[in-house]
Amino acid sequence: MMRILVILWLISLTLHVQAQQEQPFFKPISSDEAPTFLENSLLPRVTTPPPVPVRAAAQWEEMKGVVISWKTYSGVDLFATLASICDHIQETATVYILCTDSNSVKNYLTGKNVPLYNIQYVTTSTNSIWARDYSANTIYENEVFNNSLVDWQYNRPQRPEDDASPVALADFLNQPIYETTTTPNKLVNTGGNYMSDGHGTAFCSKLVLEENAPGGGFNNNLTEADVDSIMKKYMGINRYIKMDMLPYDGIHHIDMHMKLLDEETLLVGSYPDGISDGPQIEENLQYVLDNFQSCFNRPYKVIRIPQPPSPSGNYPGQPFGNGYYRTYTNALICNDYIIVPNYYEEYDTMAYRIWTESMPGYKIKLIDCNDIIQYSGALHCITHEIGVDDPIFISHAKLYDTNNTSTPYEVNAYVNTQSGVASVNLFWTIDTLSGYASLPMSSLGAGNYQAFIPAQSAGTKVFYYIEASSNSGRTVRKPLVAPEGVIMFNVLGGTTSVWNGQSKAQLFVPYPIPATDLLNVSYFAPVGGQTTINVYNLIGHLIYTVSNINAPGMQQYALDISNLSEGTYLLEFKNGEYTQMKKFIKIK
Repeated sequence: MMRILVILWLISLTLHVQAQQEQPFFKPISSDEAPTFLENSLLPRVTTPPPVPVRAAAQWEEMKGVVISWKTYSGVDLFATLASICDHIQETATVYILCTDSNSVKNYLTGKNVPLYNIQYVTTSTNSIWARDYSANTIYENEVFNNSLVDWQYNRPQRPEDDASPVALADFLNQPIYETTTTPNKLVNTGGNYMSDGHGTAFCSKLVLEENAPGGGFNNNLTEADVDSIMKKYMGINRYIKMDMLPYDGIHHIDMHMKLLDEETLLVGSYPDGISDGPQIEENLQYVLDNFQSCFNRPYKVIRIPQPPSPSGNYPGQPFGNGYYRTYTNALICNDYIIVPNYYEEYDTMAYRIWTESMPGYKIKLIDCNDIIQYSGALHCITHEIGVDDPIFISHAKLYDTNNTSTPYEVNAYVNTQSGVASVNLFWTIDTLSGYASLPMSSLGAGNYQAFIPAQSAGTKVFYYIEASSNSGRTVRKPLVAPEGVIMFNVLGGTTSVWNGQSKAQLFVPYPIPATDLLNVSYFAPVGGQTTINVYNLIGHLIYTVSNINAPGMQQYALDISNLSEGTYLLEFKNGEYTQMKKFIKIK
């Protein structure tokens, strides 16, 4: 296998671009900006695709570092926010700070009582703080080899130093860098409008099509097939899911309202019914759920988290008050830490609970984003992770709740490393306080491993995780934070009912559901003893729950909603692994 060794130096850089004030983050691109910038750029570029198939890392994989740019923005001092990021992230990874004067950075951090034990300084100029959008993305050749970077053409040509910074970072790290800057592989893209599942699927808004199409301002003239082809060659993306742009999000970056938590879980921002971008977000989500399944060929799980208004109640976009685009999905996952924006207590408390319940075992840290959010960005927007050099890739489809009480539970995993797999073990327990039993996973060949958890009686909770070690001496677990956070499934017992030839749970209530004091819910439960019905308001507050509705088959249940005020609510129906959500309207 051929490895491309790239030594790229920023020497005698002459862009002939006069200094200018920073432009607003949402500044539209004029048709004459991009060609001028590209023609005058003297940056050396490696523009050919990687020579072998590649895999784009997911953000929850093991990371060696996080990149930030030490800048103010539009005259606003954001150094305190950057210092907080450094303080937390250096506990779990190296912080690479793009800066022109490392001494001033050190002095500021020291003045804020931030220790300097895991921070490195990359001496280079930048125009802005938005490292997510212009920094390069981690890829691995043949899944786990040759940690390289891919740098797209940045869609803000008025910021040439930003666009040049990935080359300086690659030089600092002594890593290959591939750039999509030359026809026929010229592609404009931004990190905030991209998320990967680590298995060849990525999500984005259709901004990537708009900016690369004829008339998009960059003279790329790409069709959707062209965009997909470039993403496959450079990033290993085989399935590029694109959603309609939102009407009130001026930058059209999906990280402002959506985040992949793992291969099968979508964290999605929610608004009150009919407010701001809520309707389009719900339409996009339904498009994804109706047309795509996870990399394990199962439905995506959806967790909703509120998009909070301003303290005065304003939401983004007229006629909703034109509030700032506050978001809790714009968070950074780095190894065992997650840094999440916070704004004010009423919503922060709920967001913290949702993040904590959704990502057990992670250290959730809140950082004030009231200053930065006015520029349509938060913590994910100003950070960019870098993958480790010697990864252990573990692919595993979690076990779901089961009725099986008689035969062992099959656990399968795919494991790959650069140096070869030394061992793969399964750890499981029914009592986390008593510790975990260890089972060696048997090799089935081609990187596939298998073990069996003994059958358990009905009502048992089973906890487990997978641990793999490489011949190079590294060890990684799935989930990464195990044993603090592990995979859990319930042994339910009981029999399975069938309706209309299938055993899939269903909720039979049309939208809108008008209801007064009682809401009559019809549903089919294939398995008894495990049905739960939850009622939420539209910003994610749990109003009440009814659980352990035991009878399987076609059922009706009357919910007492007499204490609810008029308005729209969410009804969540759970039966085993199946979850379905509907809206209903409480009327007088």
